[in-house]
Amino acid sequence: MATPAYYTTLPPFWEIFRTGTPMLMYHKLGPLPRGVRIKGLYVREKLFDRQMTELHAAGFASVMPDELFSENNNQPRVVLTFDDGFTSVLQYGLEPLARCKFRAIQFLVADRLGKVNDWDAPKGEVMSPLMDAAQVREWLAAGHEIGAHTLTHPRLAQIPPAAAREEVFSSKKKLEDLFGVPITHFCFPYGDCNEVVRDLVAEAGYRTACTTVSGVNTPAEHPLALKRLMARHQSLSLKTLWSQLTGCA
Repeated sequence: MATPAYYTTLPPFWEIFRTGTPMLMYHKLGPLPRGVRIKGLYVREKLFDRQMTELHAAGFASVMPDELFSENNNQPRVVLTFDDGFTSVLQYGLEPLARCKFRAIQFLVADRLGKVNDWDAPKGEVMSPLMDAAQVREWLAAGHEIGAHTLTHPRLAQIPPAAAREEVFSSKKKLEDLFGVPITHFCFPYGDCNEVVRDLVAEAGYRTACTTVSGVNTPAEHPLALKRLMARHQSLSLKTLWSQLTGCA
């Protein structure tokens, strides 16, 4: 069974969700700014609201990454993840999440709190604000969690091991010191990792790590190589999605 590239709406995904636990990957919520280049990183607020409502109506419970495979599996589960810590998630995400009684996790770039996504500047991307410490505390107070997404958002497998170690270890410590919560979940920027980087993540004491590999997770999955489905606006017809799911033309 082929795994679809993007998650837009629940019905075409029922079969694949029966084979494992999905983790949905979001970045920014809300309207697209003028001049934006990477449109797939945005999910409009109405679509996000509809996605949460669908999952809630279908009986899904939200869990954190380390709860993926706990024993109480009578209820379908989903992990809701947000990369980078954009303020738009706070603005447009809190109300739908609360209404559906869902918890989510934000993976924060520890040295960029209150700044912008400058790692996207070389691509000519429009800069977007990132949550500052007060906004992160608002996110935590709403019952959600945070994880580490390095200090500066580099491609970890493409920098020297000593620099990768600093990014992995120091982001954890900085977030723990600042917010007084344990940081046990990690997310690889760009999904870029190798055996050396994964070993660093394990050595730092993270229990789970998220990739950008598309798919759902089974108990056979390595906890430091969890798969995710990118959520975005619909760019494929339902017929095409169904063909990808079933392998039928």
